[in-house]
This record gives sequence, structure tokens and C-alpha cells, in this order.
Amino acid sequence: MTELVGTKMVEDGRTARAIFEEVMANPARKKFGFGEKLAIVNVDVQQAYTRTDLFKTAYETDPDQIEYINTISRLAREKGMPVIWSRVAYKADAGDAGVWGTRTDTEDSLQNIKYESERHQFDPRCEIDGHDLQYTKRMPSAFFETPLASYLVWHKVDTVVVTGGSTSGCVRATAVDALSHGYRTIVPIETCADKHESYHFANLTDLQLKYADVEPVQAVIDWLEAR
Repeated sequence: MTELVGTKMVEDGRTARAIFEEVMANPARKKFGFGEKLAIVNVDVQQAYTRTDLFKTAYETDPDQIEYINTISRLAREKGMPVIWSRVAYKADAGDAGVWGTRTDTEDSLQNIKYESERHQFDPRCEIDGHDLQYTKRMPSAFFETPLASYLVWHKVDTVVVTGGSTSGCVRATAVDALSHGYRTIVPIETCADKHESYHFANLTDLQLKYADVEPVQAVIDWLEAR
């Protein structure tokens, strides 16, 4: 019989939340840690995804998500560190949505978030400063075909803190790209949201194991306040 060195896929019935809690409880897990200067990258905190009172596409995980985002964004500004807000939208004919916009075509479909529409607007609870970088993206990652990469280089950033939604979509894509660009990457738990706890916790687990430090938001607050 051949000795098994690797791992066959585990099927033990545990929930994604249980696996996440087990991974987070592992004190031996080495962290990337904070560097010298961070940027807060707030991904798609827009009404299409945050206003559960208005849109079927919106979702909520932690009811204080935006308050936490505002807190770490404010602290970063106070320390002279950049804050970035991305959102998604498309032109009138959705010709810039690419293949991503071909699966469905309803009023709730991604490609039907039009520029300057209600779905495109940032959630009014967001405390956006006039000096923050704001831009509209087309694809999941806040890095893809946007000014983000060069902006971070100019500001001599070495650590990227990713917030927003969804955890399994644009937050994950942005965090993976942040690591790929050479940044220490932090994902504060309470600042992210998704439609289902399975997607949310499974992706937080994967980010923690591979691409980022998944931390309580208090860890970011403490680091900023100590600067």
C-alpha cells in the first residue's frame, strides 16, 4: 500500500464558521504583520451592496461594518496615511462590463449598475474626506485597471488594509492582488460582509491561511493609535 504523504480532501461536516474559528485560534500561525505605512482600501461600500432597505443585491454581516470602516479610515488620515474608496459601475450600454456582464440581464444584474445611479452611490453613512482617493472600477479587484497601484507606490505604502464587500468576491480579489503586488495585507473581520456565512467564513479562512492577516478590527485601531 502506498503511503499517503499529502492530504485527501477532508469531508468532516464542520461548518465554515467552525473551521475559521479553529484556524484563528492557532497561535502558531505566523503573520505578515504591519509594516511602516498602511493604506485603507474600502471596496464597493456602495448602495447596491450596503442598502438592505433599498436593493435586493445588498447584504449585511456586521451591523457596525461601516462605522468600523469610518473609524479606521479617520485614524489613518490623522496619521497621514492614505484612504481609498472604490465602487463599481458601467456605462449605459454595459459595453465595458465584459464577459462578467453576460450571465444575467435584470435590473439587479451587475452590469446594470450605471454611472451616477442610486446603486452606484457610496452609502451615505460613509465618511469620505475630500482628500481620499475615489474611483469606479469594472472588475472584482480594486487594483485591476485602476489608479490604485501607482497611488500606493507614490505614497510609499507597504501595508494594505482591505475592507468592504463582498468577502468572497471583491474583497478577496483585492486582497490577493495586494499580496501579488508585494504588500503586507490585512483584512479586518468586522469590516467585511457577504450574503451567506458559508461564503464569508470560508473566504476569511482561505485569506488567513494564504494571502492576508485576518484580524479583529481592533488590531488595526490599536496599531494606528500607537503610531
